[in-house]
Amino acid sequence: MAENVTLARPYAEAAFQLAKGSSDVLAHWSEVLAKLSAITTQPEMVECIGNPKSVAGQLSRIYLEASGGQLTADQQSFISILVENHRLLVLPEIAHLFDELKANAEGVKHAEITSAFPLDDATLKNLVAELEAKYSCRLRVTVKLDPELIGGVRMAVGDEVIDASVRGKLAAMAIALKN
Repeated sequence: MAENVTLARPYAEAAFQLAKGSSDVLAHWSEVLAKLSAITTQPEMVECIGNPKSVAGQLSRIYLEASGGQLTADQQSFISILVENHRLLVLPEIAHLFDELKANAEGVKHAEITSAFPLDDATLKNLVAELEAKYSCRLRVTVKLDPELIGGVRMAVGDEVIDASVRGKLAAMAIALKN
């Protein structure tokens, strides 16, 4: 939902600013936000958050107890602010946006490689190395299979897509023939 992302962005940026000290702190915040996000998505918790009779202090305590008492003072304050501003339900988006900010700060981009057939380890390693050289960053890669590509691969790094699939080439030829 675009609206939830819009609501979540300032909170993710605030959390990132609080965590910006070192990679250990960033990793801890990322883990905490993922855990809090998982708590938020539980049906019982969604019902509790949506209940107008729920008191802010009770919601904060539930999150503090569910986290096992492993929250720093900043993280406890962060949860309190989310409770007060009725933004607990956007915690999954906050966690996702925080992870994007963390990856950008660490110089890591997400790449999705879709192949018509399973790629062997050597081919995948070479492909990732070439993409990392092209984009001058480290890549966190996910690989998917899509037999509809017919052959070849389709690679998406950030917003850029490189379609080297047979299906993509056939589609390009069809467009060229129509023009």
